[in-house]
Amino acid sequence: MSLEIERRFLLKNDGWKEFITKKIYIEQGYLSKSLDDWISRIRFTGKEFKIALKKHIKGFTNFEFEYSIPRSDGEIIMSNLSNIIKKERFFLEVEKKSWIIDCFKENNYPLEIAEIELSNEEEDLFIPSFISNEITGLTHYSNFSLAYNPFSEWEEDNLTTYKSN
Repeated sequence: MSLEIERRFLLKNDGWKEFITKKIYIEQGYLSKSLDDWISRIRFTGKEFKIALKKHIKGFTNFEFEYSIPRSDGEIIMSNLSNIIKKERFFLEVEKKSWIIDCFKENNYPLEIAEIELSNEEEDLFIPSFISNEITGLTHYSNFSLAYNPFSEWEEDNLTTYKSN
């Protein structure tokens, strides 16, 4: 069984940049229309396409199954999707832990989100100084939601967490 146990945060400053070990560009789109069931996603990283199936279980734990697909299939699927998000993903090493920072582009700019995958929900977590508000479980910050309701189009009620950052 493939589990993803992940916490997500907003950033308070650019202090994270000193910890970068790698960077990739990502385009991803969703074949699903609702967060209520399994979410199917396609992702292109510049060299390969992957299909992922995700489903929330509890807390900040999800099922996640990801599979590589042929480039020609990926191109056809992506070209038939209208809700695509684009982002730069930075990989960091902080206190012997791997963090990810997603810097969103286009309609989701200037949103930046930090993520860390954990081995279990009770794992102790050192919070680096560049981290601000936790947004784990706030669905309007999910990549799926950002594809359908981009950050640039958010109403005031969704911006409350961001502005208090």
